Amino acid sequence: MSNNKDSLLVAIKDHETVQHKAQKTLLESIELKEIPVHFHCREGYCGACRTKLIKGEVEYLTFPLAYIDDDEILPCCCYPTSDIEIELA
Repeated sequence: MSNNKDSLLVAIKDHETVQHKAQKTLLESIELKEIPVHFHCREGYCGACRTKLIKGEVEYLTFPLAYIDDDEILPCCCYPTSDIEIELA
């Protein structure tokens, strides 16, 4: 597990692990590795990027307006605060 808040690990089910750098949204980190992920608004309005959070913690840059379940996150407007594991839709 990574202890450096500037560089956290994002394990993506059925894909490779991504290194998340501070100052980026989770979606931006996933895109840098060219992993296909569905998105639209990039601001938490539409919910198109809805993703299952298996373990770990995230925080939101802005509170998402799209509905999400307790075990879901919106990568377009959040960033990990610990190493995380996710499952893309």
